[in-house]
Amino acid sequence: MNSDILNTEIQAFISNNLTTNISKILLKGTNFETVSTQEIIEQIEAKAKSKKKLPNWFSSEKIYYPNKLNIEQTSSEITANYKSTLFKGNSIIDITGGFGVDCFYFAKQFEEVVHCEINENLSKIVNYNYTQLNVKNIKTVALDGIDYLLSNEKHYDWIYIDPSRRHEKKGKVFFLNDCLPNVPFHLDTLFNYTTNIAIKTSPLLDLTIGINELKHVKDIHVVAVKNEVKELIWVLEKGFTGNISIKTVNIINNNIEAFSFKLNDESINMSSYSEPQKYLYEPNAAILKSGAFNSVSKQLNVSKLHQHSHLYTSNELTMFPGRSFKIESIIDYNKKNIKALNISKANITTRNFPETVQLIRKKHNIKDGGNTYLFFTTNYLNNKIIVIGSKTN
Repeated sequence: MNSDILNTEIQAFISNNLTTNISKILLKGTNFETVSTQEIIEQIEAKAKSKKKLPNWFSSEKIYYPNKLNIEQTSSEITANYKSTLFKGNSIIDITGGFGVDCFYFAKQFEEVVHCEINENLSKIVNYNYTQLNVKNIKTVALDGIDYLLSNEKHYDWIYIDPSRRHEKKGKVFFLNDCLPNVPFHLDTLFNYTTNIAIKTSPLLDLTIGINELKHVKDIHVVAVKNEVKELIWVLEKGFTGNISIKTVNIINNNIEAFSFKLNDESINMSSYSEPQKYLYEPNAAILKSGAFNSVSKQLNVSKLHQHSHLYTSNELTMFPGRSFKIESIIDYNKKNIKALNISKANITTRNFPETVQLIRKKHNIKDGGNTYLFFTTNYLNNKIIVIGSKTN
């Protein structure tokens, strides 16, 4: 950590060049004696990446940034804030602290927060930034988190883990057994120091695989932001062997679309099926990831168009975790019917359909945009249809 980067003149240069082409700065160089051009470029790149992801850091003065990879790997403030509402207690330890965004939000809920980061330089950066952000109840420790647990014998209300998904030999990995630390291997040891463990994983991790790798899984949170799944949060409780709760959220600005179900109930519940009725519903990305297809049908009293279409319908408009449409018409899929629509511009979605959106646009000369929505799908009679609708919200 080069503290000269915090010089007022250098900070101004960084802020004034957030949108400048990096190659131009490299070519021209900088004239600061105590800070290299490469160090300044690292600050520019990392700060630029923080503008939307970490607004508190971006808007605060004299924040020191690590390399951009640390910013890419850290939680966003949106997801960190959501996570902080899930856990309660007096103390929490993050054994894979990273840039410390999660701990920043845990500090709003817990009296005592411990941030462990094996990279000594990154730990110093995080400690300094907490001072700038006026956070006083986080202890930073420049040690391996598991080693620190073993050394002090303290019991915590929660242990939080965000395992590194970069393996020295395998590259980017997703299985928990391949991540560092290897959580399944250390799980029994970790439960000697807490009753509750929360693990953040890649959204690409299959739920069934994760459940098989772990034990005592109580809840799984599927967290999406603006309809893109960002992370999975696995909540483990020592000794728990019951029916796992799956909790999906899609955070859109200040609104949260939430839907929950019990994992074992999904295989018991049966979807109802029907032709398109008055309204059509498309589940958000968090629900699609969770696989809650039968539970959605039963809980919300909506029917599916087809087992594999994952589109729902009803005669009465219902609050639905996803997009809702008023159905204007339904036609069989063929060239003559599409031509009769006389539509040159529309939003197109395909679900359980043999052709891609790009191919459909090319074949029928339909541009993207407008207020008309076309759903190319298959109904429960296995007929290819097009549902034409408009948004209800």
